[in-house]
Amino acid sequence: MQIIASVLKKTTTGSNCRSFFRKMALIIALLGVLMGCGQNSPTPAPLPTATAMPAASPTDGVIVAMGDSLTEGLGVNLDEAYPAQLERKLRAAGYHYTVINAGVSGETTTGALARVDWVLTLKPDLVILATGGNDSLRAIDPALTKENIRKLVQAFQQANVPVILAGMQTVQNLGEEYTNAFRAIYPAVADEYKLPLIPFFLEGVAGDPKLNQPDFIHPTADGYTIVVETIYPYVVAALEQLDK
Repeated sequence: MQIIASVLKKTTTGSNCRSFFRKMALIIALLGVLMGCGQNSPTPAPLPTATAMPAASPTDGVIVAMGDSLTEGLGVNLDEAYPAQLERKLRAAGYHYTVINAGVSGETTTGALARVDWVLTLKPDLVILATGGNDSLRAIDPALTKENIRKLVQAFQQANVPVILAGMQTVQNLGEEYTNAFRAIYPAVADEYKLPLIPFFLEGVAGDPKLNQPDFIHPTADGYTIVVETIYPYVVAALEQLDK
């Protein structure tokens, strides 16, 4: 830049027009040299390449846990509900299955039947069906509850999806006749359709204030851990059958 300034100073003091143009040409040439030097400057280092995300853990298939609030995990965090705890236990044992929580609070067997087609869109390899508790709380006729569960099982079996049926029990204040009729639903359906039956979904949890929330219906996180211990052998046995 000092060279250019010197040339301009000399140009303004000279009287020869031809000399003026020669010196302007020199200035242009000097600018070209300077620009060329800028082009030869070191190329900036390229930005680091984005690091690839680690591959997702392998998945052997999909298990759908279908039911009501006892499946959904009302009152506990989603990762404390039984489907999430079951998935962790299975994966720790080498069964890399995704367990989908398809529980809906307040749902009766009629509601479950209405969404069975949606559950099938999840493409389950196995379904754990734990429904009917709300039917008993509403004193719905056990004959209707049984028929709805039969239709649910039929829909899954027609789609070649194996089902584990979880047995439910009801409160005693509905009377012995109702209680016995309701309890008999699950073994009857399991026997008719050759299903593995978990005799009582809440075995070891129901009636224990330490394992239930204040409503005395829904398990705590610790209660769900026991639920998983109860159903786990049935799930593993069903998965072993899938591999045959």
